Amino acid sequence: MNTIGLDIGTSSVKALLVSPTGEVVKVSSPEYPFQTPKPLWAETNPDVWWEATQQAIRSLLENTDPESVGGIGLTGQMHGLVALDVKGDVLRPCIMWNDQRSFAECEEMTSIIGKDEILRITGNPVLAGFTAPKILWVQKNEPEIFSRIDKILLPKDYIRYKLTGEFFTDVSDASGMSLLNVGERMWSQDIIDSLGWKRQWLPEVSESTEATSLVSSSAAELTGLAQGTPVIAGGGDCAAQAVGSSIVEEGKVSVTLGTSGVVFAQSDEYRVEPEGKLHSFCHAVPGKWHMMGVMLSAAGSFQWFKNQLAVEESRIEEAGGLNAYDNLTSQATKIKPGSEGCIFLPYLSGERTPYPDPHARGAFIGLSLRHGLGHMARSVLEGVSFGLNDSLTLMRNLGINPSDIILSGGGTHSTLWKQMLADIFQSNCALVNAKEGAAYGAALLASVGIGVQESVENASKEWIRETEKIQPGENLSSYSKIYSHYRKLYPSLKDHFHSMAQVMEEAEG
Repeated sequence: MNTIGLDIGTSSVKALLVSPTGEVVKVSSPEYPFQTPKPLWAETNPDVWWEATQQAIRSLLENTDPESVGGIGLTGQMHGLVALDVKGDVLRPCIMWNDQRSFAECEEMTSIIGKDEILRITGNPVLAGFTAPKILWVQKNEPEIFSRIDKILLPKDYIRYKLTGEFFTDVSDASGMSLLNVGERMWSQDIIDSLGWKRQWLPEVSESTEATSLVSSSAAELTGLAQGTPVIAGGGDCAAQAVGSSIVEEGKVSVTLGTSGVVFAQSDEYRVEPEGKLHSFCHAVPGKWHMMGVMLSAAGSFQWFKNQLAVEESRIEEAGGLNAYDNLTSQATKIKPGSEGCIFLPYLSGERTPYPDPHARGAFIGLSLRHGLGHMARSVLEGVSFGLNDSLTLMRNLGINPSDIILSGGGTHSTLWKQMLADIFQSNCALVNAKEGAAYGAALLASVGIGVQESVENASKEWIRETEKIQPGENLSSYSKIYSHYRKLYPSLKDHFHSMAQVMEEAEG
């Protein structure tokens, strides 16, 4: 039986039709906007996702027998707050993962429960992106809406509700709400009681491969799916992405080089970084956990550099010549490791791991008259790689020893960058054949949920294969020395970043 993987993303739904052997048969990806009605806010009407989902599924099923679809796996953006009333109607636009309005509520929640207790129970500090502080914000700022809350759902679980009429979530997605006892893989009644909320607001929580519900007759009519098609619990997008990259055993780590950067490691036991510098969540692999470091400007740093400083290279590309990124990496290749003493700090959007600091800023350190565009381009690639290695170092300190690091994302198009990562990580790196990310992982979870595959681990072995191997090279020792200097820079500059933020705030009135 085929499976469908649905990824309810920030700006599009990605839908895949996948064969029993793991081949992607068809892809559909309708787009939609989100709104920023105020600074730091990010919202979406959840019904936009449902309309796009209907469109995506209908597209997949063109010239395909709906009865050939054995199950649907769900994934999507984490942390969003979808609040429903007793009739199941949406009470307000979803407050999304990238919404930052709830800093004060994070502090309030931490004060009520206790920093150490929050970290022990949930595996993470309370962050503005997470769901619980968003609920607290609604309670304080929109009391009329808060008083009407009957159910609280995450984005993908709203789509499950529209498909099935049932309320469920999975342990990996629930881990990002600051309401789950991550070690015990169940809602924390202690946290819920401390906040004065109702357990009944939250959906049932299950492992990611469980068949939680069935497609309803009304949803079948709207989508073209067969009534009664099983809908599998699925996972948060990071966990599903990892499943789709074969990170399903301890010792395997993935590094995603997108606009942001994610370092993801499976753990067979519940581990918590003592200072909360890493995320500790339940994995989408039943009974397993994962640790995750998030870098806010990874490939996004290189994109910024290209857009702002590579004027001639962009002109050449626009005239039909060499791609600007390829031009920059070609120049960077001619420069020795360490960029002749120029080090780039990649904190263009603040940072999350290992420094949860919105006031951190990017910087070129050590510039001289000798430095040109090639030096700076290489230093950006090196700085991002060092920043990702910060997360890997924290994982190693907790006993995670990677045998392989799977690379994905746009940054993997660069041969120079891939080799640089292997050298800085001091580890073998690899690419795999699966390129469709979280939606592919959701389809794999669905194949396990309907019994086509025996387990996530077995499915991964059958569906996913290595396509490229990169081994550490001759620059390993040089980068080790340079990294030790890189690690000293943020602690040295932290006070400056914060004082300048205050100066700018005062200047703006």
